This record gives sequence, structure tokens and C-alpha cells, in this order.
Amino acid sequence: MTAIRPMDPAFPIDRQVAIDASAVVLVNLFTLDKADEQTFLQVWQDDAAFMKQQPGFISTQLHRAIGDSPTYLNYAVWETTAAFRAAFTHPQFRAKISAYPSSAVASPHLFQKVAVPGICVA
Repeated sequence: MTAIRPMDPAFPIDRQVAIDASAVVLVNLFTLDKADEQTFLQVWQDDAAFMKQQPGFISTQLHRAIGDSPTYLNYAVWETTAAFRAAFTHPQFRAKISAYPSSAVASPHLFQKVAVPGICVA
């Protein structure tokens, strides 16, 4: 079972999903034991395949830390928090969480793009 450690303990993912917003990005940092990497990758692939079929899903990309660090970052784009909430709370997805290695710790957080004049658009 994956443990969840909020990026911001004052505002965990269960509070974030209650806010209606559009064009949201899930950033989920995973830490785990090196011995569990293959299991983690198999379970994450299964989860990603499920999420990919859900309404409002746009894209996802998994990143691995360089070197010997068994740390992964998942970046997933959703049309709305409502769409993400429906997928994240879906009983089929919730049941899959138990398949993650016991060493896995997830730190999910939702974000929105920010416009910075002359640098980037929202």
C-alpha cells in the first residue's frame, strides 16, 4: 500500500480535489526502495492505462531521478479537477493503490499554469 505524504501538509490532495478548476496538472512525487522499482513501474503503468481511459484525461509523463535515486515524478494533465476527482476516487482506481510496493510514498499535488509577462502564458 502506498503511503501518501502531502507536498503541503496544510493543504493535502483531498482538499485540493474539492476545488473546481480547469486545466489542472497533477504532480506526484514517488519515493521508494530501489529493490521495488520494477514492481512500481508495472503498477504505475497499469494505473496510467486506467487513467488514460477516464473522461477529462489529457496526458501523463513519468520521470525518473538521475543517478541511483529511486525517485519518480509523474506529471499528468487533466481538463478539470472534477474529472481528476472522478478518476482519483473511482473504486477501481482506489483498489489498485494496494498493489504498489509498501516502500512507495506518494506526494500528490494539483497545480494550474501561471502567466508571467514576457516568460510564459497561463
